[in-house]
Amino acid sequence: MKVNLGKILAPVALCLLLASCAQVGPPLPPSLELPRPPADLRASRKGNRVTLNWSEPTLTTDRQSVRYLGPTLVCRSLESEIGECGNPAAMLAAPSAAPQKSGSARSATRKSGSPRSAPQTYIDALPANMQTQDPAAEVTYAVEVLNRNARGAGLSNRVHVPAVLTLPPPSNLSAELTGDGVVLTWTSAGELRNPGVQLRYRIYRRDEGSGKDALAGEVPLGKPGAAHFTDSSFEWEKTYLYRITAVSIVKRSDSEVQVEGDDTPPVRVVAHDIFPPAVPAGLQAAYSGEGQKPFIDLIWAPVTNADLAGYNVFRSESTGAEVTTRVKLNSELVKSPSYRDSAVAPGKTYTYSVSAVDVRGNESQRSEETSEPVP
Repeated sequence: MKVNLGKILAPVALCLLLASCAQVGPPLPPSLELPRPPADLRASRKGNRVTLNWSEPTLTTDRQSVRYLGPTLVCRSLESEIGECGNPAAMLAAPSAAPQKSGSARSATRKSGSPRSAPQTYIDALPANMQTQDPAAEVTYAVEVLNRNARGAGLSNRVHVPAVLTLPPPSNLSAELTGDGVVLTWTSAGELRNPGVQLRYRIYRRDEGSGKDALAGEVPLGKPGAAHFTDSSFEWEKTYLYRITAVSIVKRSDSEVQVEGDDTPPVRVVAHDIFPPAVPAGLQAAYSGEGQKPFIDLIWAPVTNADLAGYNVFRSESTGAEVTTRVKLNSELVKSPSYRDSAVAPGKTYTYSVSAVDVRGNESQRSEETSEPVP
């Protein structure tokens, strides 16, 4: 009988092929689901509050998508390096979100394919025993994100904040609106002696409409007692909230570190301009008319207010004992501190005065008068 080797070898080859496809290497161990430690921890300090920010892990140490997250440990130490958390400053509860399935994981990814990382924030109250007069002292922070079995892969990157003691805010802050600006007054606690630290009062101005803060100025703490500052950099017809904080400036060999203390309660100022410019001064009048149509030139010292819009010129005339009513000569504001009056007649004496007007229409009192006769 003739044997067909092709029919016999074909099934054998198919089985060998399937076996080689099914087994590509040794079996992989099960994932421990350890969240990858955050690498973007950041810290900032104000008063005794330290704000920590980091990104929630989305991948495990074996590059799998995180399915479950456990609690997060907040680690804090006066040592420059933290090897392990030990006694954590806080334990944050695990996220309440349900674990992602394969479909939902795909829908919660960016275009690049990587899962979105939720931002995390924690505010730590720095204990009083960790605050010191030593300008070189620092507090070190790290976080460790655990899995649902309370196991972690290690600490995040370490961050440092100064441990220098901050001063309380000044007391009795008040504000008065004047033509020169907002005058702030308060009671200073006086400067403490610490060679490695400079202390200043920092004044903030917040636009109530936009919510934006601006630095209005800084002043040294100085001696204990009454202190003041005038802010002239604001815009009229807006409402502002002013506050003051004491800032400690730590000078180091290679850097400068600033730590703000707590703020005063804000004081509210409605910057409505009802204040006229300064009264013009130095008004002089000079007659000219020989061989030409007579006129009188007026000059005065310029008003230096930043919001000056121009001037008004007033005149009265007399012939002997008869004096006319004072009238305004200009129909539009005079832009420069000079004016030529060409509507004069021989035999009369003219008396002039000038006022200043700002961009919001506030007008000053009239200047001292000056007189000039026309022959």
